[in-house]
Amino acid sequence: MSRLIEKQPNVLQVSGLRVNARTVDGLVPLVQGVDFELKHGRILGIVGESGSGKTITCLSLLQLFDHKTMSVEGSIKLHGRELNELGADERRKIRGKEMAFIMQNPMNAFTPVHTIGSHFMETIRTHTPLTKKQAWELAIDSMEDLNLPNPSDLMRRYPFQLSGGMLQRVMIAISLCLQPSIIIADEPTTALDVDNQLQVLRLLNSIRAKYGASILLISHDLGVIAELADDVAVMKNGRIVEKAEVYQLFDHPKHEYTKKLLKANAAFHLSHS
Repeated sequence: MSRLIEKQPNVLQVSGLRVNARTVDGLVPLVQGVDFELKHGRILGIVGESGSGKTITCLSLLQLFDHKTMSVEGSIKLHGRELNELGADERRKIRGKEMAFIMQNPMNAFTPVHTIGSHFMETIRTHTPLTKKQAWELAIDSMEDLNLPNPSDLMRRYPFQLSGGMLQRVMIAISLCLQPSIIIADEPTTALDVDNQLQVLRLLNSIRAKYGASILLISHDLGVIAELADDVAVMKNGRIVEKAEVYQLFDHPKHEYTKKLLKANAAFHLSHS
């Protein structure tokens, strides 16, 4: 896994993104006119309260919607290629290979009756011409790169046999094994205790440093954003209300909603200190 991802100024460019839910009463807007870019090797944090549109925005990038109930409009360009014009088969080729998704609850990402090895093999062999033996070796390499203990043993285990923290790290290893350009991490530390949270955050940061991957980090936790992100987009009611580099946003917030979030975060940590 020594191959570095090619450098491009903007790996991802999102313009005028609108996501609507189709209901019996007509279209209900969930995301309205969102614009942002993700640069090579950078971490963009998207922060906001529950229901602000963070997760919907990122699911729309992967087109992980039932198109009978949801519509996605606007421009989503990956390395300059327009994703919104692609058919279902082309989108499937991109998911997992070019853009990987780390869910907030690792148990939801695994089928309980399949081993960890089966999950690795499905991801690798769906997107590559590798043999079973080559795919197995790549999976072992991926886990070794992330310092997971006894990869061969882990490959034979079932998801329920692993702790939440270990399962999250395995999910990251699966996401990384094909060296995607973008990793979308949706609240990756929510279901973990403090020690495992720190472990996962350090892991994401080392992935960015080692492989040049770009990371879209979704979180309601400003502490997580401050720890990892280079740039921040603040969402409220389906819109981005402020964008800035992380230090600028924390030191000199401009929007009243951003100031409110920062005050609430400070009060929370003061009450728990």
